Amino acid sequence: MPERTPARQATQRPRRQGKNGDGAERHDAIYRSISDAIIEHRLKPGARLREDALAEVFGVSRTGIRKILQRLALEQLVTLTPRRGASVTRPTADEAKDVFDARQMVECGLMPEVARRITEADVRELRDMATRERQALRAGEQSVAIKLSAAFHERLAALSGNATLAEFVGRLCSRSSLILAVYGNAGHLGCESHDHEDLINHLEQGNGERAKAFMSRHLKAIEASLSIIEESDEAPDLHRIFAD
Repeated sequence: MPERTPARQATQRPRRQGKNGDGAERHDAIYRSISDAIIEHRLKPGARLREDALAEVFGVSRTGIRKILQRLALEQLVTLTPRRGASVTRPTADEAKDVFDARQMVECGLMPEVARRITEADVRELRDMATRERQALRAGEQSVAIKLSAAFHERLAALSGNATLAEFVGRLCSRSSLILAVYGNAGHLGCESHDHEDLINHLEQGNGERAKAFMSRHLKAIEASLSIIEESDEAPDLHRIFAD
C-alpha cells in the first residue's frame, strides 16, 4: 500500500529559520525595526501591537514576537497588559517629569567622577558622537539624532566607572528617547546643538563642578521643550509601517 501523508503535513508551510525566520539575528533585526518605528513615531503611543499580526508581518512565530515584545517592555518602550496584550508605551506628563528628575540626580552626580577619570581618547570619542548627532539633526534624521544623544549620555555615565549606575542611565535614556520622539520638536532635541561640545570642554578641563551644573541646565532645557498632548489609542496598519 502507498504510504499515506497526513493532510496537515501536506499543506503545512515549512517554518522559516535563520535570518529569514526565528533565530537570534532575525529577532535582533525585528527588535530594531519595532524600536525604530516607535522612536520615529510611525507607531504612536497607545498603538496596540498584536502578536499574531506582527508574526505575520515579519514571518516569525508568535513565541518569537512575544520574546521581542518582552525585551521592548524591559526598556519601557512597550507596555504589556494582562488580557489586552502589548501596546506602545504612552508616557504621561508625570512620568516624563520622574524620568528627568531621576536623570538630574544620577547624571549630574556622576560628572565630577567623569571629569576626574576622562582621557584624551574618551574626549575624541565623545566629540565624534556629538558631531554625528549634529549632522543627523541637520539632515532631518530625528530618530538617529535622538539615539545618538542617548548614546552620548550613556557613554558619559559609563566613563564614571560605575557599571550599575551606567546601566540605570541607559534605561533612563531609552525612556527619554521615547518621550522626546513623542513630545519633542522635529529637528530639535530641546537643547542647543553645541551643548554636548560645551559639556565635553568642561570635562576635558577636569572641572567636574562646572560639568555638573552644565548637565543640570542641559537636562532642564530638554524637559522644558516638551509639548505633552494626550492622544487616543489606535490600531496601526502594521503591514504598511513595516513594508519593505
